[in-house]
Amino acid sequence: MGREPAVPQGAVVAENGQPRRRTAFRPDIEGLRGVAVLSVLAFHSAVPGLTGGFVGVDVFFVVSGFLITGLLVGRPLGLWDFAARRARRILPAAATVLVATAVAGGALLDPLRGTDLARDLIASAGQFANWRFVGEQTDYLAAERDPSPLQHFWSLGVENQFYLLWGVLLLGLARYLHGRRRTLAITLATVAVGGVSLALCLRWTATSAPLAYFSTGSRLWEFAAGACAALAGPALAARAERRPVVRTLRVLGWLGLAAVLTPVFLYDRNTPFPGTAALLPVLGTAAVLLAGHGTPGAADAGRLLATRPLRAAGRLSYAWYLWHWPVLTIAQARYGPLPWTTLLALTAAAALPAWLTLRLVEQPLRYGSSPAPRRGLAVGASALVIPLIAALTLGGGTVRALGDPSAGPVAAPAGAADGPSLLAPGARVLTLTPSLARAREDFPPGKGCEIPLNADSSPRCLFGAEDSPDRIVLLGDSHAGQWISAGLALAEQRHWALEVLVKPGCPLATLTVRNNVLGRTFDECDRWRENTLTRLTSGPKPRLVLMAGLNRYGSQEERAEGWTRTLDRLTALGAPLAYLGDTPMPGKDIPTCLAASDGRSDACFFPRDTAFEPDPVLDGGLAARYGVRTLDLGPLLCPGAGPSCPAVLEGVVLYRDTGHITDTLARVLAPRLDKGLLGTAGAPGAPAGSAAPTGSTAPTGPTG
Repeated sequence: MGREPAVPQGAVVAENGQPRRRTAFRPDIEGLRGVAVLSVLAFHSAVPGLTGGFVGVDVFFVVSGFLITGLLVGRPLGLWDFAARRARRILPAAATVLVATAVAGGALLDPLRGTDLARDLIASAGQFANWRFVGEQTDYLAAERDPSPLQHFWSLGVENQFYLLWGVLLLGLARYLHGRRRTLAITLATVAVGGVSLALCLRWTATSAPLAYFSTGSRLWEFAAGACAALAGPALAARAERRPVVRTLRVLGWLGLAAVLTPVFLYDRNTPFPGTAALLPVLGTAAVLLAGHGTPGAADAGRLLATRPLRAAGRLSYAWYLWHWPVLTIAQARYGPLPWTTLLALTAAAALPAWLTLRLVEQPLRYGSSPAPRRGLAVGASALVIPLIAALTLGGGTVRALGDPSAGPVAAPAGAADGPSLLAPGARVLTLTPSLARAREDFPPGKGCEIPLNADSSPRCLFGAEDSPDRIVLLGDSHAGQWISAGLALAEQRHWALEVLVKPGCPLATLTVRNNVLGRTFDECDRWRENTLTRLTSGPKPRLVLMAGLNRYGSQEERAEGWTRTLDRLTALGAPLAYLGDTPMPGKDIPTCLAASDGRSDACFFPRDTAFEPDPVLDGGLAARYGVRTLDLGPLLCPGAGPSCPAVLEGVVLYRDTGHITDTLARVLAPRLDKGLLGTAGAPGAPAGSAAPTGSTAPTGPTG
């Protein structure tokens, strides 16, 4: 989203095929930038009615493709000269914001958020933030974390990667081709790159929304659209005095501006994007840019865009975009969710540091430094190194505050098999277990068993006595996967195998859901469920099918109907069925909350009334109807009858994120699962019809 001068400067080719320079200033482009940045700022401030303001980023991409293509085609530049110009114009302002964010984050954020911020600083300074956020957002578990103060740097990473590609491509063609052959080659390359990128965009929007949104490959077509407008400009400019052309361009400008503004009001977070939805703002922006080649009239859209307020916002757009998001996210991390009026006020206040950055950093380094490429490259190198130093300093401080996260895991304390206490008699925890440095990474073994969102079948995933004909099958979503260690303890005591069949975000109950990470209906979930149930009927009969999952998919009625259909299928297996009630849902990142509270075990309570949902298996009579053994750990993890549930119980950190339990807790609870689901019949807390002791034959089916 680097700011370029609002001068087309390119794709201006005379009749003889030789390039010439066009220097007419385009105030409409500066105003178009103003429209783009105001749309993004309104969206991030949650202004009612402007729910599609995120399309402003697409407008920036098209404008950048237009201007950079004009610059590269219309001027004889060397690659180093081009790189130096980009470095002077983009990197100093970005480095200023990165360093300021590092300082503010170190002072105002808790150590865990500071650790995340340090990693984001490195990615942002290195111009690959978009790929870091692809990895973060496609990770089902990481996607639950609060947004990074530097998440908006993804667009800067995409833009700089485009500059690198386009500079090498166009300057390379210009070096070896001349005249019309060069123009034809550049046009064909632009169309080819744009076509491939658009195909990737459409495919990835349907299969992985984060990859489609953040990746360079799915965004290049937007820059290519601007490049095509720049390449078509000379032909229009040569005919701009003809009355029919002027009228056509005038209509084109108004239609383009309408296409840019309409999505701002009609799109929202549920719009599959970019995909086909991005065509409207992208083609609209290209139309506005093309219309600017006509003779401006009183009713032209360009005249509206060239008004002083929009041009002022456009001049400030780059710095304002960089500053506003860290201000908003750090404020909300510090004070909690804020109303849109407060967010809008904070966004407006961010204009002050943006203006100072423009006057004291952007303009002096852009216009006052030596034009020699080595000076520009030196400025760019400094703008990369200084934020990296800030990131390392911040990361070192968080390690000192939290301890080394690479230290080995602490052995889980012994858990009670029953009763109101979490720990066994005599077991004590002297410090928080797991430590806050490790809590977020306290995953169960075999994380690869939780297959990617776009997969529709599970691999062979066995633990314990893998060659044993007897096995426990753990079945469900990531809330089932959190019990792998406990299930493994049950299997190992009996010399059985544990088979893990889990898919994140996919309910075992037969109902179709929407996946927010994919940005669409979760069709892979339906196929995975069908494939998994079929797989169970074709294999040897399990000794126990252990079901668990998030109890928040669909409505209560839909969950009950979905579980009925699934239990009909599972009962036909003839194997014992057991069900673990869902664990309480904190709804907030517990390790981060505890870090912000200096690790106080009495901090980070969350409301009981939002921690649980009615469960059709436990409360709706389905367990009795189908003879399913059940174990509800909710009363243990949220004891008493008060309004709140704890995040720490007897020194054990219960949750590793906003809703999954730590693996330490799963290991602590293993004896309770053993007795509650496979213990001796008649033991306290054991359901009727439970399994026989270790080494004997398992029952043919449950009776209660």
